[in-house]
Formats: sequence, C-alpha cells, structure tokens
Amino acid sequence: MSIVLATQPPLFTDTETRSTHVLGPVFFDLCNLRIEASTAPAVPPSVIAPSNSPYIAASNVTFNASVDVHFNNSPLTRLLLCLGMKVEIQFAFEGVGGRAIETDVTVSVVTVKDNFDYTLTWTGTAEDLKLTPGLYAIAAIANVSAHQHPCSQEVLGYGYMAARLLQVYPA
Repeated sequence: MSIVLATQPPLFTDTETRSTHVLGPVFFDLCNLRIEASTAPAVPPSVIAPSNSPYIAASNVTFNASVDVHFNNSPLTRLLLCLGMKVEIQFAFEGVGGRAIETDVTVSVVTVKDNFDYTLTWTGTAEDLKLTPGLYAIAAIANVSAHQHPCSQEVLGYGYMAARLLQVYPA
C-alpha cells in the first residue's frame, strides 16, 4: 500500500502569504413585508369585518407598510455599515383591476455601527397616497448604496419582495 500526497500549488512569489477571504462576503436579507391598518382586532365570537382587518382600510384610516432588512456579520459588512450605507425601500402600490391606481412611496435609513437589523416603515393613509377605492398588491424594492461617499458605485445591492394585499374602501 502506498500513500499518495497531494502536490502543493505553485507559489506566486518567494514570500507568499495569501488569503482569498480576508473580509468575507456582504449580503442582506429583505424579509417580513407587512401591511397593518390601525384597526381593532375582532373580539371572538365576532366575525371579521372591514373595521377589524389589518388588510382592509377606509381611505382615511392610518396604515403601515414595513419591511425588515438584515445584514450578515462579516468584517467587510461591519466596515460598510459603520461608514454608513443608505438603505432605501420603495413601497409600490399596484392597483388590481377596476379604477385602482398605481403609486410608490420611498423611505430610507442610514446604517450605523454594529447594527445589522433595520425595519423601514411608511405610515399614512390611502388619501395621503391618493389611492382610489380598490384592491392593491404591495411590493417592497430595496436599494443599498453608499451614503454620501464619492468613491463608491451608485448601488451596491438590490432586493425585491411582494405578495401583500390591501383593500381600500371610501371613508
């Protein structure tokens, strides 16, 4: 029985010290898209009515659209977050059928040192967005970029998620 040893790869220099993963990857998760109208939950044995649903709102009722952004923890991520990354979320309200319109609203935050989790929320009414009565599919589009830094490319990362609905009825 003979032992076969793997050969070493060639050296690039005579004094080589090399690592290909010093800083590690940078990524974020876009998750937990939520729509919540400021309505009282139904008290059992009551049935759900428009006034009890967080997804059905009168045009003058305040509601929130929010999403969570979670960054990984690597040396490069920690550095970028400390330098201040701009996390921008565009909430798209896409009318489904009828006379429902389409509109967008944008919220943003600048990252801070040692904080890997952010919740971005827009709060207002359907009247604020000029939404007509109807059904709306809601999506969140993320853009992550350097905040006021001349040495960075414009956008460093993108994200998208959808599949939440909001029904608006006249107040």
